[in-house]
Amino acid sequence: MAELKLKKTKIEEKVVGTYQKIEDTVVGTYQKIEDTVVGTYQKIEDKFVEKFLEEGEESDKSQE
Repeated sequence: MAELKLKKTKIEEKVVGTYQKIEDTVVGTYQKIEDTVVGTYQKIEDKFVEKFLEEGEESDKSQE
C-alpha cells in the first residue's frame, strides 16, 4: 500500500509560525526575568558578604 502524506497548507504554516513566535516571546521573557532575579540575588549576597563576613574577620583580628 502506498504511503500517504498530507501536504502542508498555508494555514498550517501560519499557525506553526505564529506558535513559534509566541514560544520565542515567552521563553525570551522568562530568560529576562530569570536573569533579573539571579542578578538581584547576587547583589544581595555580595552585600551580605561585604557587610557581615568581612567585618567578622576584622573583629576576629582585634580580639587577638
